[in-house]
Amino acid sequence: MGTTQPIRKQEQLERFMDYYHSVRPSARNEALITVGLYTALRIGDILKLQWRDVFDFRQNCFRSHLDVTEQKTGKETTIALNRHAVKSLYAYKRERRPQPEDYIFSKATTCGIPLCRSQAYRIVKNAAEHTLCGTNIGCHSLRKTFGYHAWKQGTPPALLMDIYNHSSYRVTKHYLGIEQDERDSVFCEIDFSGHTKKKSVIF
Repeated sequence: MGTTQPIRKQEQLERFMDYYHSVRPSARNEALITVGLYTALRIGDILKLQWRDVFDFRQNCFRSHLDVTEQKTGKETTIALNRHAVKSLYAYKRERRPQPEDYIFSKATTCGIPLCRSQAYRIVKNAAEHTLCGTNIGCHSLRKTFGYHAWKQGTPPALLMDIYNHSSYRVTKHYLGIEQDERDSVFCEIDFSGHTKKKSVIF
């Protein structure tokens, strides 16, 4: 397939997520990948996030939810920040010591300017090249990986449709590469051996 793909195999996903933690430590890059995976936001929406969007500076704590107006659709969405996203952001915040209006994902010297898409792409692509066997991994893979593993873990189709704002589950399956996975499983799992056991032949 030529389109951007999700990271399907659990062991590869774990290596990918660990790259900027253990192999080439970078709290910012690790947080970028973790937030991308656990929020299913498009990279454009992630890059425009400011620290005040995720952290309540008055209460000195991380927010439980993230409110976003998606750039592409104009749709307002509320996303729960789970413990994995908060943990990575907490480690990054301790290092960065940001102001509320600072962009989360920026260079340390230019906190008022977010990373551009090409910079984010290089961060994701570099981790993928060092940890994954497959190709076609980019920023959008983070968003697709969320949905793919949510599907594998039993998330109802209607919820996935709603998260991605798709018109039908067929669109969602195609988007996540599930259709091909389902087709592959038919070919890989079919077993005729039970029907081909040798039987005594009576002449």
